[in-house]
Amino acid sequence: MSIRMIAKELYHLQQEVERLEGQIKSAPPHEREAMADRLRRLKAERDRMRKALDGAKVPPPFRQPL
Repeated sequence: MSIRMIAKELYHLQQEVERLEGQIKSAPPHEREAMADRLRRLKAERDRMRKALDGAKVPPPFRQPL
């Protein structure tokens, strides 16, 4: 996956997390548990994408002469 695609996916995940956090505040109590579980999974995926993007931006180490 290219850096641009990872960044786009990360942006979409961040938007979805923010939207779901807002919905949880106004959701009826019987729906909150399922929404909280989905939020937990979205946050995990967002963090995984963020780590992938951060790892892609790190330049490779230079080769050391022997």
